[in-house]
Amino acid sequence: MSRMKLVFAGHLTALFAVVCLTPSLAQTAQAGPYAPGRHPRPRIEVTPRPLLYRRCVERLELQYRPSGPVLYPQTYCWWVRR
Repeated sequence: MSRMKLVFAGHLTALFAVVCLTPSLAQTAQAGPYAPGRHPRPRIEVTPRPLLYRRCVERLELQYRPSGPVLYPQTYCWWVRR
């Protein structure tokens, strides 16, 4: 074999090895603290005083999108004293 063919075969082999190893490296599990399925999402609980409650108003708002006008639900809430 000529030297040029040998160098070409070496480069081709190295490229093949890199292509074959890349997908396996991308599929390794995450070891960080935020890996999916490892920890439950943190919950925020709001416990207002007994004299307060939430009042909400819901309506449909017309929004203009590139595909045309769309009705989009809107909810507004606030705290109210009893």
